[in-house]
Amino acid sequence: MVAARGRALGFGPVRIVGLILGESLAIALLGGVLGVLLCYPAAAVFAAEVGTLFPVFEVSDETAGLAIGCAAAVGVLAALLAAPQAVRVPIVVGLRGMG
Repeated sequence: MVAARGRALGFGPVRIVGLILGESLAIALLGGVLGVLLCYPAAAVFAAEVGTLFPVFEVSDETAGLAIGCAAAVGVLAALLAAPQAVRVPIVVGLRGMG
């Protein structure tokens, strides 16, 4: 719907793709960072509960970086899948929803 309104306002295809990419990346990275931040206390609780089974249990910085990188990749992939459809939305659809 945002893309349809952008088309109605005169945004070109490149601008629409950029908006979708930016929004998708922001949402994915927000989720990735939030997940990594919650992972540290969850890992500490897990390590305290099953410390005898896993004597060394910690989340490395490399794992956190990979998780954020994967979140960014998912955001880009989602944007690349959604953008072609958004660019083809007729302007009339955007005008219909602006009232």
